[in-house]
Amino acid sequence: MNGKTQFEMLLSPFYIGKMRLKNRIIKTAAEMNTHDPVDAHMNQRTIDYVEAVAKGGAGMVILWNAYLDYPLGARMPDGLRIDSDKYIPGFIKLAEAVHKYDCKLSVQMMHAGPWCPASLAGRPPIAASVMQEEVYGFLSDETAEATLSEIEDIQEKFVKAGERLKQAGVDHLEIHCGTQHLGNTFMSRHWNKRTDQYGPQSLENRARFMVEILQKMKARLGNDYPIGVLYNAAEYGIDDGITAAEGQEFGRLFEAAGADNLHPKADGIGPLYSLINWPEAVCYPEVPDPLPKELDGSKSGAGFWVPLAALVKKAVKIPVIATAGINAEMGERILREGKADFIGMTRRLLADPDLPNKVAEERLDDIAPCTRCLSCIEAIHTNYIPGVPGKSFCRINASLAKEGEYEIKPADKKKKVMVVGGGPAGMEAARVAALRGHDVTLYEKEHYLGGSVPVAATIKGLDIEDLPALVRYLYTQITKLGVKINLGKEVNRTLIEKIKPDVLILATGGLYSVPDIPGIDSPKVVKAADLNRTLKNFLRFFSPRLLIWATKIWMPIGKNVVIIGGGIHGLQTAVFLVKRGRKVTVVETAEKMGKMVIENHKVRLFGWLEQKGVTLYPGVKYEEITERGLTIITKEGEKKTLEADTILPALPMLPDTELMTRMKGTAPEIYQIGDCGDPALIIDAIGDGSRIGREI
Repeated sequence: MNGKTQFEMLLSPFYIGKMRLKNRIIKTAAEMNTHDPVDAHMNQRTIDYVEAVAKGGAGMVILWNAYLDYPLGARMPDGLRIDSDKYIPGFIKLAEAVHKYDCKLSVQMMHAGPWCPASLAGRPPIAASVMQEEVYGFLSDETAEATLSEIEDIQEKFVKAGERLKQAGVDHLEIHCGTQHLGNTFMSRHWNKRTDQYGPQSLENRARFMVEILQKMKARLGNDYPIGVLYNAAEYGIDDGITAAEGQEFGRLFEAAGADNLHPKADGIGPLYSLINWPEAVCYPEVPDPLPKELDGSKSGAGFWVPLAALVKKAVKIPVIATAGINAEMGERILREGKADFIGMTRRLLADPDLPNKVAEERLDDIAPCTRCLSCIEAIHTNYIPGVPGKSFCRINASLAKEGEYEIKPADKKKKVMVVGGGPAGMEAARVAALRGHDVTLYEKEHYLGGSVPVAATIKGLDIEDLPALVRYLYTQITKLGVKINLGKEVNRTLIEKIKPDVLILATGGLYSVPDIPGIDSPKVVKAADLNRTLKNFLRFFSPRLLIWATKIWMPIGKNVVIIGGGIHGLQTAVFLVKRGRKVTVVETAEKMGKMVIENHKVRLFGWLEQKGVTLYPGVKYEEITERGLTIITKEGEKKTLEADTILPALPMLPDTELMTRMKGTAPEIYQIGDCGDPALIIDAIGDGSRIGREI
């Protein structure tokens, strides 16, 4: 089956109002922090990012919010703005860049409402009613109830911003009244406590604020100018949130008010559903049981909200966008089953902005996979530090949000490049170096590529993160680029001197850490190096998927396990063992557990571990390992022996600090990348490899 037949619906043109899109793939809005932190005008970095997505073949790109009411409608002090005519020229440049590729440009319009800090606004933030809400992990400032004159003023600001964007050549607008932004505080019974015509007494009253904005925008911008609405079609974790049936009715009301398309999503509050914007965070470490019937947990978060989109589609005649971790294959299925009219993608297009073109060209093996790791959310939002050199925003796409500076250019001089180590860092360095025209040879001492990734896949499982897909992609790319691959070949100084490379890239992985505890050589202790060697031996012959299945039947691990290390390695090992019926205790010398664990996973992870009976001891001192188990001093000063059949050290890797010294003088240029230089995460390893591949 060829690509055009396999993805006939996904690649077919379709309309929003009178606007024709060349295919059904829409890049949905997501803040990328590409804006200038001191200048609210459109900037080149943002244009480069959006243009890359347009060039990649999407039918439409929706830019994240530009502030239309500053500062009261802003989430933070910095960001793009459209509350004055002086910002129009920047959006003209953006529209021109997007239109070069027969792609439509939309801009999302949102008023932060309760998400605006009082310190920024110089007054209490505004909402439908007096309320406080948790934003970014902290309780927000108490809001003031919007007066009728303030409501009218904000509605006018929506309209004027829409007029400016239309003047700039923007093709479509998306009004965002979801999450807990201002529009949602009117729509949700949980927040709206008013007693006037905007109160919760009826659906019409709750929708009135947004309906009036729609009607006013249609009157001023023209009935043929397409405007969509993104909204919460259901809210979970609260008894008085929007129900799925109300989500359908809101859809009908927006359609009647002139909306040209709808973009329904789910939202929620509380420890389980507060992170529903990233369904993987709800479904990790395992899918909640039971789930509301309007959520689909069958693929651990991929397509999570699709049943809601399908319900809304049944209620309206205008196009509906389905979102939530949808890939091309799933998107085609959704369209064929009539559950939606467009497929919204964000992280799939962050990982590979060229995905639509590759689908159309039948190059599915060349699509860089989104492994749904949430590293992008961590890098762009949770732990964003502006201006950090080499910092990656995506596990697989190191050029994300750095498209201009990371453009791959031919090398000035072709060099003989020797890469030692076939993990993510080494393969990415080989890929980029080969793309630039270098003669690249890669050596890997194991009989397969991927480094520690196949082991990590076995421990983490494949329900959410398809780590083998990452290895397959990199292998496919370096093979097509002519990189010479030598497996089962350990590299030494003699071999390097024989080959005489111009560039030597060392990506040999980190060293295993062994805690200095009396009794560490006890037979009870299964050291990380030994466990990894055992798994790697099996991985020569069996896939991670088969090992995941086999370890549920038998493992050389006792029933009562103490894990030394409460960072990402220890906690992921704890999840793995709990799912295989082990009783687990985790100890950690640091005061807090969870180092390097994705922040959006922590709340659900720690709650799940507690629910499963896992005991966590942070802030301990290790005393000794005895025949009974591990003796510790708790942070309260109590001496305690934790009985164990098996003790597993699961500590961060260490850098190989002597490697560069051992290899000194073997090549004119020598680089040390990945875990052997600075042990971290896959996103950092690939970022390292990409950076060096561009530099040589």
